[in-house]
Amino acid sequence: MHIVITGGAGFLGSRLARQLLKRGQLTGSDGKQQTISRITLLDVVAAQGFDDARIESVVGDIADAAVIERVINKDTQSIFHLAAIVSGHAEADFELGMKINFDATRIILERARALGTKPRLVFTSSVAVFGGELPAQVPDNALLMPQSSYGAQKVMGELLVNDYSRKGFIDGRALRMPTISVRPGAPNKAASSFASGIVREPLNGQPSVCPVSPDTRMWLMSPRKAIDNLIHGHEINGADLGLARFLSIDGLSVSVRQMVDALEQVAGADVVKLIEWKEDEAIKRIVNSWPGNFEAKRAKALGFTADSDFASIVKAHIEDEVKK
Repeated sequence: MHIVITGGAGFLGSRLARQLLKRGQLTGSDGKQQTISRITLLDVVAAQGFDDARIESVVGDIADAAVIERVINKDTQSIFHLAAIVSGHAEADFELGMKINFDATRIILERARALGTKPRLVFTSSVAVFGGELPAQVPDNALLMPQSSYGAQKVMGELLVNDYSRKGFIDGRALRMPTISVRPGAPNKAASSFASGIVREPLNGQPSVCPVSPDTRMWLMSPRKAIDNLIHGHEINGADLGLARFLSIDGLSVSVRQMVDALEQVAGADVVKLIEWKEDEAIKRIVNSWPGNFEAKRAKALGFTADSDFASIVKAHIEDEVKK
């Protein structure tokens, strides 16, 4: 069984690949468990840290049809499409956001259609597809009204995945992932980058700036839980999704103040003192347009799970990243 992961050199793609290698099997296009023989990690940089003959690292532009044609072939039974230009970057560079977040998605889907093999495809969408007037807890049937280019691009991707699935070209599922916290590594250009930075940097003895108010509510998921849910999303029967091949994944609703309190609970007051509260209007505008809580009834019924509390997320980050 051949699997392709776009964004495979990123922290989420790399973690997913390692978990798949450990797992050894996934459900194939025939609905049966198959042994994973090869995983192709496609990204703009080479994937690092793998010593397994089943891993193939390919450096290339996912918006280049020739690259996609080379990577996705008749043996490809599963595609995890994780690659994206993040929210703040997509807002600042509209052309690049459209190229990577929308055009490349269509190129991947067109390649699958041309092959006629109907691979399973997991597309990572976002809570940024919502915006405007919303209730405190967003129902599954809420109107999509993105307030950022990134959110609009994710909506268009969802609709493509839905229609290509309806036509029988792919067996797709678009998962609206909560904000992932705590991400390791350096800060990125995502508007939500602070949701990791206010934990990651202080734990490393470095200062961090929080650009939103303490009462800002976030919809979060740990990296561990994100990997579990991505794999679970692949394994569920696509027919169980019904007419809507997209759904909001269950997460943890928590205010930024509660996040900082949890960090203090786990790591102490001196760590929290490294956080500076300095609001940024551009970031606030984007983040405040995102819902902070969801019913996620469909996701729960389909077996997706959420983190129990933010202190557990902090502890997991310390175990997985800081102690290394």
